[in-house]
Amino acid sequence: MSEKREVRVRVAPSPTGDPHVGTAYVALFDYVFARHCGGKFVLRIEDTDRARSTPESEEAILRALRWVGLEWDEGPDVGGPYGPYRQSERAEIYREHAFELVRRGHAYPCFCTPERLAELRAAQIKAKEDPSYDSLCRRLPPEEAERRAQAGECHVVRLNVPDEGETVVHDRLRGDVAFRNALIDDQILLKSDGFPTYHLANVVDDHLMRISHVIRAEEWLSSTPKHVLLYQGFGWELPEWLHLPLLRNPDGSKISKRKQPVSIDYYRDIGILPEALRNFLALMGWSFGGDREKFSTEEMIEAFSWDRVTLGAPVFDMEKLAWLNGAYIRDLSPAELLARLREWRLGDDFLLRLIPLVRERIRRLDEFVPATTFFFAGDLDYAEAPPLAPKNQTPAEAAKMLTAALEILDAERDMDADALDARLRTLADEKGWKARELFMMLRIAITGRTVSPPLFETLRAVGREITRRRLRQAAALLKGS
Repeated sequence: MSEKREVRVRVAPSPTGDPHVGTAYVALFDYVFARHCGGKFVLRIEDTDRARSTPESEEAILRALRWVGLEWDEGPDVGGPYGPYRQSERAEIYREHAFELVRRGHAYPCFCTPERLAELRAAQIKAKEDPSYDSLCRRLPPEEAERRAQAGECHVVRLNVPDEGETVVHDRLRGDVAFRNALIDDQILLKSDGFPTYHLANVVDDHLMRISHVIRAEEWLSSTPKHVLLYQGFGWELPEWLHLPLLRNPDGSKISKRKQPVSIDYYRDIGILPEALRNFLALMGWSFGGDREKFSTEEMIEAFSWDRVTLGAPVFDMEKLAWLNGAYIRDLSPAELLARLREWRLGDDFLLRLIPLVRERIRRLDEFVPATTFFFAGDLDYAEAPPLAPKNQTPAEAAKMLTAALEILDAERDMDADALDARLRTLADEKGWKARELFMMLRIAITGRTVSPPLFETLRAVGREITRRRLRQAAALLKGS
């Protein structure tokens, strides 16, 4: 890479779900490195998955990253010289580049039907082979392939991977990693609907947006040889690759919502300070030096070096995050802590949401706090709560029902009371439950009580992230019964 090349880095989330703490982790390193070098930090929205991408998810990602304190220099909401910064607005750019690869001989049209591909996959699995495309259409004469494509025959465009040799990824953190070309699939680059896959769009955008360093999680390392081949096929200068270690659960598995809260919004809602979360995420992959664990983002920027990145399996330890957050809280003056508490849930906006829910249930002002404690708590202790499972259901059956209800809540981003009521009643009918049994189990899981304000208004006030966390914990408790 040219020594004079400007440092430009990007984070590129897909708006297909909740704002993931792993996105904040990678974005932090992008941000810190860019600021350390006087470069640019770019946010790009990778929304080519048209079936799952939503504007609501994009809005949530932008809001969450700003809450964490990671401001970008270029992006879909702030503009910049290399936009547009949403992939859905760049479709024609990808088509042009896919056809350019075909002209160069580094990609080819594939006319195989879904039926043929399914038969091929079944045969390979039966033969205990790794499923992959057999490159049948690569052997078509170029003139025939062009004629069929021009005639409108349905096709995709695939990467032309060499059969022999190796593709080497030069990773700044991991050294040279070699991949045998024979084990790299002829990846689809352009789908039959004219939309790109991740691989083509990612490489084209990184080049056109002049990204100098591609910083991402190690799970993408296995895809990188395909990206190297694409850069080589276009004749472009490669960026520098840096694959950060994955965040892990205590059991060593990749962090996931089934074992650990992954939404940035959850950590905001339970009262984690953004500066503490940044510090904690930095510790997941970087060492300040010595045994120092508490440092500001500004101090990290000043001291930053890739030599201090550790490639072990960082454990996302909730207890350590709570300890670190406590240290930041103790640094606040009483007035500053009061301001943070008001920003969190002790401000007028949140209290005004609760008052209509409990006003008819209290007789004295001192009853307000006991009546609302579950609105301010994170995890609940179910040891003193009523039994979760209805009397006529086993704990295992109740756990399955909570999991099914959780899937409905996962999909209901707005937490609309009427919509939740209708969908959960339908769920109860489908599973042969009485709605009141399901609703009581949900009430106990969310509040720890059999009596509370109206259920769905309560869920909305507690918040989507804490609600889902409590349902997962209640289901896990029932499974262990």
